[in-house]
Amino acid sequence: MIKLTFCLRRLPHLTHEQFHDYWLNHHGPLVRSVMKDIRVKRYVQTHSLGEPALSAGLQAARGAPEPYDGIAELYWESREELAAVAADPLAQKAGAMLLRDERNFIDLANSPLWYNEEHEIISLDEVRNAR
Repeated sequence: MIKLTFCLRRLPHLTHEQFHDYWLNHHGPLVRSVMKDIRVKRYVQTHSLGEPALSAGLQAARGAPEPYDGIAELYWESREELAAVAADPLAQKAGAMLLRDERNFIDLANSPLWYNEEHEIISLDEVRNAR
């Protein structure tokens, strides 16, 4: 599987609650509406808890930057499938529509994204079987 990881920072004028509500209840359904066009096999939104005090110790111990507001993950079967999506006019149209909507709530200039492959080190099955 090939995954797109998108680390999201909200636009400065949006509250934590406004950002997460829009992302979950407006953008999420938009992605679902074009999932066949962009050939995505899985889409996951990971929302920050929005509690700075909870992460402050972790950040301080590591000298870490401000946390992201969330992470979006989109999955494709293979590099070949992703290449086919890039060449498909229907997928390009859907991607352009999603990008237009992202401009409503994501600080794109401060939200890195990249393609990657996962390497699972500890699986849920392994943990369940160890009990």
